[in-house]
Amino acid sequence: MSPESTGQNEHNLTVYRRGFRTWRGNRPFWAGLFTILGGVPIAYFPYADLHLGNMTLAMSTTAGAGSLIIGVLLITLGLTMWFHSIVRVFAGVAAILLALISIPVANIGGFVIGFLLALIGGALSISWAPGEPEADDEAPQDAALSPDEQRPESGSAEGALHGAAVPQQPAGDHDTAFGHDGGTHRAG
Repeated sequence: MSPESTGQNEHNLTVYRRGFRTWRGNRPFWAGLFTILGGVPIAYFPYADLHLGNMTLAMSTTAGAGSLIIGVLLITLGLTMWFHSIVRVFAGVAAILLALISIPVANIGGFVIGFLLALIGGALSISWAPGEPEADDEAPQDAALSPDEQRPESGSAEGALHGAAVPQQPAGDHDTAFGHDGGTHRAG
């Protein structure tokens, strides 16, 4: 390799990184990640064994099946947030409800760790909204208008609404003296 070359695989890593950033930006990525990370301790702790020297401490409780179900559902909801973001509000509400249910059922919500992570993930999922693409073609729209129709170029908020036009209702062939249109509605 020559000293001027930047490396063989640098381009591929940049392409993958940018592709991942684009994928991550089009969905509630952090909400799904927090929800998945919240489901793991809720499902894991009831089946974990802690070894202290020669002594084994088992965390298993009678609610182990309930903990496993809640943890698996939280992981599934996190994946749903990633791959089917249209149901993000439902998944967020379900994640919050499962996190609240995990407090009495699953060792105080996976020792509060899983509870807090699932709660944050559900709240992020509910509050996430897809971004609007930037409008790069506003200048050509203003150029197509006549000089008296163009919007003023002021920086205030009032200037943005100054040129807004209200559509005019077409004059119909109805008689306003009687107050009815022969059985038809004016809107349609």
